[in-house]
Amino acid sequence: MIESEKPRSASAVAASLSTGAIRGLDEGGVRRFLGIPYAEPPFGSRRFAAPEPVAPWAGVRDAERFGPTAPQSPYRGALGELIHCPVIEGDDILTVNVWAPAHPRPTPAPVVLWLHGGALERGAAAQSGYDGTTFARDGVVFVSANYRLGVEGFSVLDGAPANLGLLDAALALEWVHREVAAFGGDPARITIMGESAGGGLVAALLARPASRPLVAGAIIQSGPLEAVAPERAGRASDAIAKRLGIPATRDAFAAMPPAELLRARSEIAAGSSPLNGAPGFALAIDPATLPASPVDALADAEVPILIGTNTDEYRLWLSPEALGEIGSVKAWLARRVMRISERAARAVRRAYPDATPGEVLGQLVTDRMLRAPATRLAQSRIAPTFVYEFAWPSPVRELRAAHAVEIAFAFDGLNDEDALRLSGADAPAALAREMHAAWVAFIATGDPGWPAFAGERTTRVWDERSQTVPQRRAEVVDALR
Repeated sequence: MIESEKPRSASAVAASLSTGAIRGLDEGGVRRFLGIPYAEPPFGSRRFAAPEPVAPWAGVRDAERFGPTAPQSPYRGALGELIHCPVIEGDDILTVNVWAPAHPRPTPAPVVLWLHGGALERGAAAQSGYDGTTFARDGVVFVSANYRLGVEGFSVLDGAPANLGLLDAALALEWVHREVAAFGGDPARITIMGESAGGGLVAALLARPASRPLVAGAIIQSGPLEAVAPERAGRASDAIAKRLGIPATRDAFAAMPPAELLRARSEIAAGSSPLNGAPGFALAIDPATLPASPVDALADAEVPILIGTNTDEYRLWLSPEALGEIGSVKAWLARRVMRISERAARAVRRAYPDATPGEVLGQLVTDRMLRAPATRLAQSRIAPTFVYEFAWPSPVRELRAAHAVEIAFAFDGLNDEDALRLSGADAPAALAREMHAAWVAFIATGDPGWPAFAGERTTRVWDERSQTVPQRRAEVVDALR
């Protein structure tokens, strides 16, 4: 719930943190604390600077409502009809939210930290589909965090640290490790979990030497695993600087109001698509903040990882109409530009003999971006790595098993308004219960209930009739690597 008005059946509940006392709500066996600051507001003199831990406060701080959302432009067009992000005004954007079992347990509970997606420039922990009640109901302390987005969080600027949004997430992880015992959680059993860009941040946290010791496990849902050279990561902010006629420096960007930077970014990105358009924000390889790309750095991470992708990721970004406009020549040219081999295209056409040229191209692009790196990572690791493919086909707008559809199943939240827009009213509740139970089991034990990927490439395929099988369409992945 976004507004978090105090329900009639809820009662006030308090918790004591190292920075001060907070007051939340206890409802139905779940304690909920929202909008807790973990860092000082990143504006004024703190803009385009590393996050600073929040200062202690006097008295009892209200924690019954979500904190402000990071500056961002809304989703537009067909995507905006499917994904809604609340706008909550204010500067105190670096906050966390906690859902915890209300009743004491004999031993501290396992913990999960959720990082939302949104291409590093949209999204918020306050989205209704990210409610942590189901995890707390099942014995997990669930924490979600906001971080800086877009130009404020992932610009590459002279005089500013790189990867500021990642540094925010790292500080949120430190907050969880320090404070989660106050909610009954075990600081030695923290799983980090995220989807899309949030999954990429999860991988990046685990790749950071300073953050890795705090992590007991990781769940990466459809997350990009590669960080890029600063020159490439800086293309989005360089374009904004050019548009505004200013240098790409901290001082010049800090002198511009956030709304003006967002306006410039929106003008640059107008009409863009995943296949053609303005460069997106990306994590930068940087000695101080992210010394290596996660797809390479996680090979020796001695923690279990649950990682997977959806069968039809591209169908969230490309409508049936857009796919229909891609003919054979356009698809061939796009493959040439993206250096996708004809061998890979033939493998997709064999796997999907009835696919249109646009569908073949969409599958190739998203498999190269998501499934091939996930496979490479799973094959490189010594620690247990559990791989899944979400395959249930949503009937909404021909989305099928598109990007983000699996979130509601992992949260066992099919009745949420976000889920209804993506999955419709008749999505299989049994599948949601099954997936959510696997996620909870992994958070609690490091094992979701099926064998690790290993040499057999064992994969759990989630559908109305789920099964554990060797990786499907392996020849496509192998041709893309």
